[in-house]
Amino acid sequence: MKRIKILGLILITGLLLSTVAGCGGSSPTASSGRDGTLTIGSKNFTENIIMAEIMAQTVEANTSLKVERKLNLGGTLICWEGLKKGELDMYPDYTGTGLMAILKKEVITDPDEVYNIVQQEYNKQFKIKWLKPVGFNNTYATAVTKEFAKKHALNTTSDLKAHAGDLVFCAEQEFFNRNDGFQGFCQAYGLKFKDTKGMDIGLKYKAVADGKVDVIDAFSTDGELVSYKMKVLEDDKKFFPPYYCAPIVRMDTLEKHPELEEALNKLAGKISDEDMQQMNYKVKEKGLNPADVAAEFLKAKGIVK
Repeated sequence: MKRIKILGLILITGLLLSTVAGCGGSSPTASSGRDGTLTIGSKNFTENIIMAEIMAQTVEANTSLKVERKLNLGGTLICWEGLKKGELDMYPDYTGTGLMAILKKEVITDPDEVYNIVQQEYNKQFKIKWLKPVGFNNTYATAVTKEFAKKHALNTTSDLKAHAGDLVFCAEQEFFNRNDGFQGFCQAYGLKFKDTKGMDIGLKYKAVADGKVDVIDAFSTDGELVSYKMKVLEDDKKFFPPYYCAPIVRMDTLEKHPELEEALNKLAGKISDEDMQQMNYKVKEKGLNPADVAAEFLKAKGIVK
C-alpha cells in the first residue's frame, strides 16, 4: 500500500526484469517449481516482508520444497508484474489492493464480497489464486491514545460524535484526498472536527502522544500503535474497505505442487490485527530481524516445530 512515483516505478521495473532475464531466460514460468524451488517476493514495507518470510518458513517446514526469497522488491506493481511473468511464484497481498489497484473496481466494504470478486477475477483473467486470508485486516482506522479513550469512554468511531467539535483530527495528506478517506469518513459518521492537520506518519503519532492533536488515522496493524500506546476505535459503521492479507499464488505453481496450498492454508485465520501490530513493532521499532520474528510467531502457533 505504499505509493511510488511513476518514474521510479519504471526504473525499478526495468532493473527487476533485467536482473531476472540475466539469471534465467525469458520463459514465463521460469521460476515455477524449477528444481523443487519456489520464489516468494514481497513489497517494500515491513509488514509485507514479515508476511513473505512467514510464508517462506511455512512452506519450508511443511513441504520438501526449497524457497528463494526476493524481498523488499518495491510497490504493488513491481510484485504484480513479477508474479504475472512467472518471475515470482507468490507473494502476500491485500484484498482491497487487488480490488482497487489491480482490478480497478469501485470501493466495496463487505469483506466476503471483496474476496470473492478478487478470487474469481484473478482466476479468470490471470490464472492466479488467492489462498485463504491469514486473518488480519490492514485497513484504515481511527485511533486515540489509551488514556484519552478512557477519559472520554471511546470504544467505537461513533463515540467520537459527541466530542468531535472539540477535537483536532490529524492524518497524512493522502487520507484527506482519498474517496475512502476523510470526507466520506466524516459524512458516514456525522463528524465535524474543530480542526484538521496534515502530517507525515512519524510526526502524526508523536503529535497525538504529545497531546497536540486528539485523533489520527492509522493502519490497523501499524507497529506505532503499540509503541505509542494507542487504542484503535471500532469502525462500527464499516466505512473503511477491507484489506485482508492472503498469499496469492500462480495456478501453474499450485498444479505442479498441490501440497503447497495445504501448507500455506495452515496460516488461515491465524494472524490477528494485534499479532501483526506486535510483529511490525518488533521489526520496525525494536530493530529485530524479520526472519527471527516470523520464526518466533510460527513456533508459538505450532505451525513450525
